[in-house]
Amino acid sequence: MIGILAVQGGVAEHARTLETLRVPARLVRRPEHLVGLDGIILPGGESTTISKLLELGGLFDPLSKLLQEGLPAYGTCAGMILLASEILDTRADAKSFGALDITVRRNAFGRQVDSFETDLNIIGIAKPVPAVFIRAPWVERVGNDVEVLATAPNGAIVAVRQNNVLATSFHPELTDDTAVHELFFKMV
Repeated sequence: MIGILAVQGGVAEHARTLETLRVPARLVRRPEHLVGLDGIILPGGESTTISKLLELGGLFDPLSKLLQEGLPAYGTCAGMILLASEILDTRADAKSFGALDITVRRNAFGRQVDSFETDLNIIGIAKPVPAVFIRAPWVERVGNDVEVLATAPNGAIVAVRQNNVLATSFHPELTDDTAVHELFFKMV
C-alpha cells in the first residue's frame, strides 16, 4: 500500500500513475491514514504551504517519525524540498523532514515561464525518461551517502537517492512514463 500525501499539490497525477501500474494507493490527509503504509509519495506543489498544512493537520510529527524509522519515500519537486535536510530560498517557518542529506534551492530553474521539458538519463532506468520541470528546485549539496541519479542539461543535480528515499526535482507523474515510479516500487 503506497500513500500519497494529499494535503496540496499534484496528488491526482500520482494516483493516476499508481492506478496505471495497478499499485494499491491511499490518499493521506490525516495521521490515521499513515497506518499500514509500505511507502509514501510526497507530490509537487508549494512546499511552504504543504509544510504548514502538515503541521495544522497533525501529520508532520507522525510522518517524520515513520521516515526516521525507514518508511520508503519518493518526493517530486516540493516533495524533494520537504525531504531535504537544508532548504535555500525558503521562509524561516518552513519545515522539512531531513530524510535526505541534501541542500536544495527552491525555484532554482526560475519562474513559471521558465518551466521546461527534457529527456533525462537516470541511473537504474534503462531508457531516457521524460522530465517536466515546473518552478523546480535543484540540489546544491549531497551528503556522502547520497547517490546522484540524474543531472539536468545545465549540470544541476535533479534526482537523488539515499537508502530508501528517492527524490526528483521534476514531475514524471505528468507524463505517461512510469519508469521513475517503478524504480521507487523496487526500493519499497
